[in-house]
Amino acid sequence: MKKILFSLFLAIASFGFAQKDSLQLGDRYAEDQLYFLISYNQLFNQPSQVKGSGFSYGLSSGFIKDIILNKEGSIALGLGVGYDFDSFNHGLKVSQVNNEVTFEIDNTLTSNKLSIHSLEFPLELRWRNSNANKYRFWRVYAGMKVSYNLSNTFKYNNGTQSFSFRNVSRFNKWQYGLTLSVGYDAFTAHMYYGLTPILKDSSIGTTDISTKIIRIGLIFYLL
Repeated sequence: MKKILFSLFLAIASFGFAQKDSLQLGDRYAEDQLYFLISYNQLFNQPSQVKGSGFSYGLSSGFIKDIILNKEGSIALGLGVGYDFDSFNHGLKVSQVNNEVTFEIDNTLTSNKLSIHSLEFPLELRWRNSNANKYRFWRVYAGMKVSYNLSNTFKYNNGTQSFSFRNVSRFNKWQYGLTLSVGYDAFTAHMYYGLTPILKDSSIGTTDISTKIIRIGLIFYLL
């Protein structure tokens, strides 16, 4: 199976480079791309009583279709689909009372993690100073990303017992945020700024929980 996947990868890569080598300067071209992202994640806009989250990370991968908007190919619209995994150390304790999910603060927990699996749909307005035969260039991609949650799991340990809550009903299935990718050649910095709270209709006492996500990392594109 590994040999088959490796052969398929080589075939796709060879086709992509052969296609670019056949282009001439001034030809109309598109940059359909596979992307891979690794990020450092943080939760923000948390209730004031919640301590800052610990080390958290994210991984995502997908495909973006390039739709050319000008003759030179320097401006395009990118439409994509991908898979995203995020892991957070956070400060909210999930409980269930009479089949009702509640949230509270417990800073004595020895471990408190949230794992998220999602489908993501990026939409980008793309600028680059490339041409059909220029492989190293500057790029600035700005837009938004819509995510649909496939599963979410809250796990915590109080020192003696472990608890797990899967697919919490108050988790926001649909989320969106702003994205910006800026880079040169193979190295591109990426930022995601969440606009949607990860939880809905949730509070601690009289304080609404409006926790959102920010991601900062590196994104790699494969033509």
